[in-house]
Amino acid sequence: MAREIIPKGMWLEDLTPGLVVPHALTRTVTEADNVGFTVSTMNPAPIHLDADYASTTEFGRVLVNSMFTVALLVGLSVHELTHGTTVANLGFDAVNFPAPVFHGDTIHAETEILTARESRSKPDRGVVSFEHRAFNQDDVLVCAAIRNALMLKRPG
Repeated sequence: MAREIIPKGMWLEDLTPGLVVPHALTRTVTEADNVGFTVSTMNPAPIHLDADYASTTEFGRVLVNSMFTVALLVGLSVHELTHGTTVANLGFDAVNFPAPVFHGDTIHAETEILTARESRSKPDRGVVSFEHRAFNQDDVLVCAAIRNALMLKRPG
């Protein structure tokens, strides 16, 4: 028997364009996060795995895998926005990494609602465009991603 998931996220009606939601969770990125993610996705790039090699680059040290960064960013937004109220990710319109993330950086995030509309084919759902933004401990923007998701309308 499947257990019921109690929604904690926002409904379509709550997601009005211009709304900015600061996310409560923060996360310090560890070397284990970076290595685990990088090898599990079969990415052999030495900039993420080889400290000796990375020391010779313009960054002078290992960079956190940018795909980990965007996944963390979206994950940080779930509790306040989409926990139990999202049906599906529909895609990303843009993902940008204006500054690098390094081991030991602490990431915090916010999301702005860009657009929200009712679904044309499903009366109990709608499509929302989110702009997720991640910042490091110095408030430097390290990732911005525009994500579209199919969201549930408030029941009843």
